[in-house]
Amino acid sequence: MSSKKEIDVNAEEKSMNDSKNMKKEIFHLLFYIILVSLTTFVIINFVGQRTVVQGQSMENTLFNHDNLIIDKLSYHFVNPKRFDIIVFPVESSEKYYIKRIIGLPGETVQIMSGNIYINSEPLEESYGKEIMNYSGIASKPITLEENEYFVLGDNRNHSSDSRDPNVGIILEDSIIGKAWIRIWPLKRFGFVK
Repeated sequence: MSSKKEIDVNAEEKSMNDSKNMKKEIFHLLFYIILVSLTTFVIINFVGQRTVVQGQSMENTLFNHDNLIIDKLSYHFVNPKRFDIIVFPVESSEKYYIKRIIGLPGETVQIMSGNIYINSEPLEESYGKEIMNYSGIASKPITLEENEYFVLGDNRNHSSDSRDPNVGIILEDSIIGKAWIRIWPLKRFGFVK
């Protein structure tokens, strides 16, 4: 008779242990789901983000349908630099643009005869695909304020950029991040220079 009681007590203990283990497993599963969700949220909103290039304005550096990872973290610690490729919204079109920084805060930018001048000195650069036919608002000197940047597409004659009054000067606060790595197509996989 006592062995039957022992079996009943053991069965109850086993049932209680199984219930505790199941609760523990559910807790661990929920914890991991919350942790992964939180980590994903932080990465997407504060560290990096995937974006797809649309159009030809950055050729021969970036091409239509290139998939990029944007570094959203660096500019919290360092200022954007000349020739960085950045992503920013354009209010007039409700789209995001990707362009190269040419003019920095405090500099005077002007485009004359297809050449870029920074503080009246010609800019030595090799990113432009061709000589610019259009100076836009930079046909007259533009002095950038403390938090302003002048940007151009590498495919200068097929780019809507700071020369266009609808895009204009880019405020530092509106910069989402800089192009960091191309993940697609695989044949062009690598860091964006």
